[in-house]
Amino acid sequence: MRGGAAALLRRPEDPRATFLELFFDLVFVFALAALSAGLSADLSGRGAFQTLVLLFALWSVWTSTAGLTDRLDPQQPVVQLLVLATMFGTLLMAAVTPEAFGEQGLFFAVTFVTTQIGRTVLAMLMLRGHAAWRAFARLLFWHCLAAVPWIAGALAHGGQRGVLWALAVAAEYVALALGLPTPRLGRAFMQGPEFAISGEHLAERYRQLFIIGLGELVLVTGLTIRDNPIGPGRIAAVVVAFATTALLWRIYIHRAGGLLAEAIGAARDPVRASIWSLYAHLLMVAGIVPGAVAVELVITHPSGRTSPAWVTVILGGPALFLVGRSMFEYAVFGRVSRDRVIGVVALAASAPAMVLLPPLAVAVVPALVLASIAVSDARRARGGPPEHSSPPR
Repeated sequence: MRGGAAALLRRPEDPRATFLELFFDLVFVFALAALSAGLSADLSGRGAFQTLVLLFALWSVWTSTAGLTDRLDPQQPVVQLLVLATMFGTLLMAAVTPEAFGEQGLFFAVTFVTTQIGRTVLAMLMLRGHAAWRAFARLLFWHCLAAVPWIAGALAHGGQRGVLWALAVAAEYVALALGLPTPRLGRAFMQGPEFAISGEHLAERYRQLFIIGLGELVLVTGLTIRDNPIGPGRIAAVVVAFATTALLWRIYIHRAGGLLAEAIGAARDPVRASIWSLYAHLLMVAGIVPGAVAVELVITHPSGRTSPAWVTVILGGPALFLVGRSMFEYAVFGRVSRDRVIGVVALAASAPAMVLLPPLAVAVVPALVLASIAVSDARRARGGPPEHSSPPR
C-alpha cells in the first residue's frame, strides 16, 4: 500500500504514455501553427528571432509538463486537473503568439509565468515529505528568477522586450544544463530518488511530440492545396512537400528514434542523457516551424522569383532538423554520421545560388539531400546486425 505523496508517484512498471498526455499534446498542434503564422507574417531576422524565443518558451512548458507526468501518476485526478490547467494556459499563450511582441505581450508573459510557477508550486505541495519535492523546488527557483525578465520585458517596448525575454528563456535552459543550481539545495545530483526518471516514458513522449510536429506539415500541405487552384506546378509542390515530410519521419525514426529509451537506461547519467535529447528534439521541432512556412509558400507560389527570405525558410527548416538529428544520434550512439554533417553543409553552400531558381526548384534541393541521407541510412543497415545504443560516457 502507498499513501501520501508516494500514492501520487508514477509506478515504474507503467512507463507508457497515457491518453491524458496525448490529449495535452494536441494543444501543440495549434501552438506550432500559431508560430508558423507569426513567422510567415514577418520573414525578417527580427521575425525569426521572435519566433525562436516564443518556441523556446512553449517548449519549456511542454518539457516541464512531460517531467511532471514522468514523476506523478496521470491516472490520479489531481494530477489530471493540473495537466489540464497547464494545457489551458498553453492554449491561451499559443492564441496570442502572433501579437506577443505587440499588444498582447503582458498577457502572454503573465500567462506563461502563472502556468509555470503555478504548476510547480502545486506539484511541490503534492510531494511534500518526499525526495522528489527537491526537484520541483529547484524548478520553482528558476521559474521565479526567469519571471522577472518575463514581466519586465512585457512592460518594455521595441527591442528591449526581445532582449529581456531571450534572457529569460536562456536562464532556464542554461540552468537545466548545469543541473539547476539552487541556493541551499546546491546543484542537483542527477541520480537517485530526486531524479528517478523513466527512459522509456520520456522517449515515447519525445517521439509523440515530434510526430505531432510532422502533423503540422501535413495539415499545412492539405489546407494550402485546398485553398488554391489545382495546377501542374502546385501538384508537383504537394508531391515535394509530402516527400520531404515523409523523409523527415524516416530519418528521425531510423535506429536512434527507436533506441532512445535503451540509450537513457544505459547512460552513466540518465538525466543528462534525457536533457541532451530534450535539446536535440527542440532543434528538430524548431526546424518544422520554418518548414511549415516553406510548404505554404512553395505550394502557393511554385514558380516565379525566390527571395532570400524564402530561401532561408525553405532550406533552413531541414538544416535545423539535421543539426538536431545529429545531436540526437550522438545522445544515442555517441557519434554523428558524416552524411548528416554533409547534408547541413550542402544546404548552406547551395543557399546563395537558390535565389536564381523558382521556389519549387529550391524546395527540391532539401528533398534530395534528405533522400540521400535516408538511402545512406538504409545501405548502412542492410545486411548488418541490429545496432544497439552506445551513449557517450
